[in-house]
Amino acid sequence: MTNKVLAITFLFLFTVTNSLAQINMQKGFKMLETGKNKEASIFFENVLEQEPNNKTAKVCYGRAVGLSGNPDKAINIFTNLLSKYPNDLEVKLNYAESLLWSKQFTKAKSYYKKLVDENPTSFSALLGYANTLSNLKEYTDAMSYINKALEVSPGNPNAMVSKKYIRLGHAYKYQQEKKYDEAIKLLDDNLQDFKLDKQTLLNKTNVYLIKNEPAKAKEAYKLIATNPKDSIIALNGLALVSHLQFKDKKALELAQNAHFKVKKFENDTLLTKQTKERYIQALIWNQKYKVAGKEIDTLLAKKPNTNWILSLHASLATYKSDFKESIADYNQILKNDPKSFDGNLGGANAQLANGNEKKAYEAAYQTLTIFKEQKDALNFIKNLDLNFTPFVEEKIAFTFDNGNNNAFSSTTTIDFPISFKLKATASYQFRTTENTITNSKATTNDFTVGLSYKIRPKISLNANIGINSANSFSNDFTQLLLQAFVKLKPLKLQDLEIGYKREIQSFNADLLDKEIVADNFYINNNFSTNFNLGWFTQFFYTPQNDGNTRNLLFTSLYYNFLKRPVLKGGINYQFLTFQNQVPTIYFSPSKFNAVELFADLLKDEKTTKPKNWFYTVSGAVGYQFIEEDPKQLTYRGQVKLGYKFSDRFLANIYAQHTNIASATAAGFKFTEIGFRLKWYFLSKPIFKTHNFKKEDL
Repeated sequence: MTNKVLAITFLFLFTVTNSLAQINMQKGFKMLETGKNKEASIFFENVLEQEPNNKTAKVCYGRAVGLSGNPDKAINIFTNLLSKYPNDLEVKLNYAESLLWSKQFTKAKSYYKKLVDENPTSFSALLGYANTLSNLKEYTDAMSYINKALEVSPGNPNAMVSKKYIRLGHAYKYQQEKKYDEAIKLLDDNLQDFKLDKQTLLNKTNVYLIKNEPAKAKEAYKLIATNPKDSIIALNGLALVSHLQFKDKKALELAQNAHFKVKKFENDTLLTKQTKERYIQALIWNQKYKVAGKEIDTLLAKKPNTNWILSLHASLATYKSDFKESIADYNQILKNDPKSFDGNLGGANAQLANGNEKKAYEAAYQTLTIFKEQKDALNFIKNLDLNFTPFVEEKIAFTFDNGNNNAFSSTTTIDFPISFKLKATASYQFRTTENTITNSKATTNDFTVGLSYKIRPKISLNANIGINSANSFSNDFTQLLLQAFVKLKPLKLQDLEIGYKREIQSFNADLLDKEIVADNFYINNNFSTNFNLGWFTQFFYTPQNDGNTRNLLFTSLYYNFLKRPVLKGGINYQFLTFQNQVPTIYFSPSKFNAVELFADLLKDEKTTKPKNWFYTVSGAVGYQFIEEDPKQLTYRGQVKLGYKFSDRFLANIYAQHTNIASATAAGFKFTEIGFRLKWYFLSKPIFKTHNFKKEDL
């Protein structure tokens, strides 16, 4: 920024005093003024061959050499001139500027300070000092001296340009410090002096996006569209805003419009690249993977191993759950450019999706060593920390049915991650149940502890052991509780769980009194797709200690209509059979079938930001067929409303009601009302998640 401004503002104060020089140097001056610095260096080198002591030619030669990419040589030229003309202000000013070309900003600062002290009304000294301070990110002092320069030369266009960039730099510093309101004020000040300035507006949109204020970013993008080319920039930005507002169809519409318009500006390679990139991103957001893939393949054929194209390829692979391919792309990006933001943070996201949290941490912290205080990287780490931070959860529930059974329960669960692979859990439940007609009462105390161990990123083993202590109206007993299961991902879009669970049938007091132990052997399997369709299946084989055996099959075909809030719906089918029918003890048909249509609408608590509400509304209606009885209409509904007080504390209430026979042991209408609290009682994981030092970040 500074070099460009100073090059523009080069003052040939000595031109007039040297107008009688033997050689006409106007042609060389013109070269410098128009930025033809290499040609100017050759021109003035020729002049010096004829007039080696021509001070003006030496100054101009030094400027031409420095501005054409050889600042050290320029410094030597001006150092020699200073030894010959130690009190010449023009030589001093050019020497000071050459320090800026060489990026010796600290040295330039002290030198300019002396110049300003000696020449407090020198516009060039004040301007150079202001730009030096700006390069050192000392923006408050830089603004003070640029204002002094404008007092000397009111409205000077070059000083005003410097003032604009000082504000932009200061606003960016405020942005990094999360002082967003201060940043916006500076940018608004810029817009007062430079109405509808594109750079300022783009910086303003970026601040609004970081503040998660997409509506304000949208208004700023609209102001950018003052000509056909800038309207394309605006459309690209508006497409991103629409995506952040979860309006992906609108995002694609805007991106397609920009993609069409940019054809008129094919010579503008940067704008063409940005527009093509946003268009492909919008295709990916809308799950148009085949079209996006063809576009990316075409680009790779023309420009293989190009980072921004590889980043698109990696993004497409991530959306398609091809995480290994995505990681390979990001690794190649880092091989090309170790400081690539996409390569580092994109790789972190891919590693996390692939189940390797340790590598995800490493990539995220590596991002912070390059991009200090970068918001996306900080948020990524904060969210990842929560996955490994101990928490306690309390759930209180009251249930009742039309068989006059009531129950109250309190369940406390502690989740305690010990390392990336190992997690411990403990749970205690106190439950009382009674029948208000028969006055049958029972109380249970369940205590369990468990461990979960991740063998590989996509395979984990889980085991729980506990004690159930029951006191009923005619029977007191203690039973062992067991559960063991394995979770794995055999295919990239498959989640499989196979397990065993030993439990006590305890829905009501009469059933608990029978001390029926159920050994559940089960399998849960879920297949998802890249086109929003999913299929979940669950099967239980349950022998019981009363000699009975249960088989339960549940399967659900569903479709995801919306991503946020999540809206999905589909059809469920359930089949239930018992080997022996003991209807006087519990619901145990020889044949039970149920089919229903369902819909779920939810705002997930994990993705909900602090100080915001989350919710679930779900319902289903269908028919059940018990034995050979006529079909019966069924329904069920559930609502949940919660509030996230902070990243570490949330609460919700919920209620559910159903008349599906298999929902309870007796087949009655059933209602549950509850309250839940979740608190991350530690602020971070107890184990070391990375090897980076704080001073490096």
